[in-house]
Amino acid sequence: MLHSKNTIAIPPGETIREQLDNRGVDQKEFALRMDMTEKHISHLINGKVELTYDVSLRLESVLGIPAEFWNRLEAKYREDLARVITERAMEQDEAIARKMPYSKIAHLGWVPETKKIQEKVANLRAFFEVVNLGLLKNLRTPGIAYRRAGANDASNYTLACWTQKARLEARKISVKPVNICKLKRSIPDIRMLTVQSPEVFCTRLYEIMSGYGVAMVLLPHIEGSFLHAAAFSDGKRIIIGLTIRGRYADKFWFSLFHELYHVIEGHIFDYGSSGESEERELAANNFARNILIPENDFKDFISKNNMGKSSIISFAKKIGIDAGIVLGRLQKETYVDYSRYNELKQQYVIAD
Repeated sequence: MLHSKNTIAIPPGETIREQLDNRGVDQKEFALRMDMTEKHISHLINGKVELTYDVSLRLESVLGIPAEFWNRLEAKYREDLARVITERAMEQDEAIARKMPYSKIAHLGWVPETKKIQEKVANLRAFFEVVNLGLLKNLRTPGIAYRRAGANDASNYTLACWTQKARLEARKISVKPVNICKLKRSIPDIRMLTVQSPEVFCTRLYEIMSGYGVAMVLLPHIEGSFLHAAAFSDGKRIIIGLTIRGRYADKFWFSLFHELYHVIEGHIFDYGSSGESEERELAANNFARNILIPENDFKDFISKNNMGKSSIISFAKKIGIDAGIVLGRLQKETYVDYSRYNELKQQYVIAD
C-alpha cells in the first residue's frame, strides 16, 4: 500500500487477504486452489505483481467473486498508484523548485512568471527538459569548468539554471566540427580583438569560435551565482558561456581566456569530474593573465615604477591590448588603487 498526501493506492491483494481471513484459508492452501506458486500469491496479495485477466478468472472460480470486480480493483489500484507516484514526485519537485532562483530567471524571461509552486515545477521541468526535477542530480554536466567568485548551495542551483540556458541558446548557433588544435592557434587573433569595440569584436569572435566547434553564449549575470563564465562539452559541440559580471571589459576577456584554457587542456572532456579544481583554476588564471599581458612585459613595466594614466595607455598600446585590461591587472595586484583611472575601463552591456 502506497500513499501520498491526497491519495492512497490499495492493491486488490488487500481484498484477497480479507477474503482468506474470513474463510480461514492460509496462503499455502489458497495457492494450491489457485494452481499458482506460493511466491506468486504472496506477491499478488502485497501488490507486487499485476492482477491479470487470467488471475481474475481464477479468483472468480475459487472465491466466487466475479472477474469484473477484480479487474476493476486492479484498474483502480494502477490508476491510484500512478497518481501517488505523480503526487510524490510533485512534492519532491516542489522542494527543489523552492531552492531554485525562479523569480530571477523569470525576470530574465527564461521561464514564465508565476507564484504558484506547481506551475513553477511544471515550468522548470520544461526548462530543464526532464520529467521530474529529481533527475537533475544525475544529469550534472560532466567536466564542466567554470570561473566564479564564490559558492554556496544557492549558487549551485543558480549555476544549474545558467548552464541549462547556455545549452538551450547554444543550440541556435551553427558550429563546425570541434578542432582544438586550430582553436589554440587562434588565441593571438582572439587577443587582438580586445582593442576593438563590442560591435566589431563580437561578430568576429563568434566566427572564430564557431569555426572550431565552440558555441559562445553571452548571458546576463544572475545575482547570487558568483559566476563569471563556464565551459562544457555538449554533444558534438563545446559551449563557452560568458556573463559580464561587473560589466567591465577586463573581467570579460580574462574569463574568456580562462575558459579557453580549460577547453584547450581538455578539462571539459574529463567525465570523471565536475566542478572546480583548485590546481586547474590557478593554471587557467595564469594562462589568462599571461595571454593578456605577457609576464616579462608586465615585470618590465612595473620595474619602471611609473604607473600613471599616460604610462598605462602607452604600455597598453605597446603590447596591443586595451588599456582597461592593464589597469584591471594593476588594481588586482594592488599596484594601483581601485579608485583611480577607472575611466580607462570599458563597460560592456548584453543587449536584449
